[in-house]
Amino acid sequence: MPAESTPEPAIPGEPGNSTPPPRPKGSRRKPRSARSKALLITAWTAAGVVALGGAGAGYLFFKLNGNLKSVDINQALGSDRPLKVDNGSENILVLGSDTRSGTNKKLGGGTDDGSARSDTAMIVHVYKGHKKASVVSIPRDTLVRRPSCTDSQGTVHGAESDAMFNSAYSTGGAACAVKTVESMTGIRMDHYIEIDFSGFQKLIDDLGGVTVTTTKAISDKESHLHLSAGSHELNGKQALGLVRTRHGVGDGSDLGRIQLQQAFMKALVDQVKHIGLLSNPKKLYDLADTATKTVTTDSDLGSVTDLASFAGGLKGIGSSHMTMVTMPVQYDPNDGNRVLVDKAKAEMVWKALEADRPIPKAATKGTATGTAKGVVSPG
Repeated sequence: MPAESTPEPAIPGEPGNSTPPPRPKGSRRKPRSARSKALLITAWTAAGVVALGGAGAGYLFFKLNGNLKSVDINQALGSDRPLKVDNGSENILVLGSDTRSGTNKKLGGGTDDGSARSDTAMIVHVYKGHKKASVVSIPRDTLVRRPSCTDSQGTVHGAESDAMFNSAYSTGGAACAVKTVESMTGIRMDHYIEIDFSGFQKLIDDLGGVTVTTTKAISDKESHLHLSAGSHELNGKQALGLVRTRHGVGDGSDLGRIQLQQAFMKALVDQVKHIGLLSNPKKLYDLADTATKTVTTDSDLGSVTDLASFAGGLKGIGSSHMTMVTMPVQYDPNDGNRVLVDKAKAEMVWKALEADRPIPKAATKGTATGTAKGVVSPG
């Protein structure tokens, strides 16, 4: 599990109907490098690939099974959790790890301090019947009450008010992140999936790239992404740059970057559904090998057969049946680099998911948002 790390400040964006407060006179934002963003659909794709690869037998099955890493969330959290709602739906917390160790250091830059952060978090609600889903992105710079939690070394970390959301993972790892999400939503997470950016890049390359269309040119020296307006087949490095970029398009906010990530997810979902993996055994195996090396799951998904069964329930969900929103937030009036949960509107989101209902449009009306919507679309 990652060690503790100091979360970095965000750069505020221009909200939809909200205005970020001005910085104190004479203050300056510290420059920071953009962080890798892990996408739900990367892990989702990984699960789908494993579902196909799991049909094989012999040493391939055992090799893929040996690749998987898992965390026993149930044991770590015990009974102090929201009740599981037995209505046929599922809730999955998907996190992105930006550890600077190994191959990730070259991709992400920064210092290899042995730590990792969860700069992107998404709650995926799969509705009863598994034909549609809602995805709620949680801005990493949201100030929340982080409950007390125990890390993998057995150290107990006390509760903290006004903690940045992404500090939960860097403080106590996956279990602490899940506990924080459950505390703020009142919803039990049925599963947990994590992916780091080196795995994300290789998985996109193994897929043969992803085609997107950009309506504006994107140029960001920090994420090393330079795209003209038009159609592009992104390789792994470019795809990683796209989901990391914040300065190259829109208002430069993390909320805008979430909009780019959600658009890329839809492009990836559409492309994966049209790839004939069964007709190309080598490509199928390469994808399965990369996918199982890339993801970390909860222990209930910690084997190829379990992951395959889980993936089988998701394969019918296309991008047209996915609703993507950002958790309702407003800019912190005391710090334009932070956002606060819009509690009344967020409650509308959590109640809808708990009852397995669609998220009402009123839940996100008038909340802070970026200006990158529509810049990227499926190719």
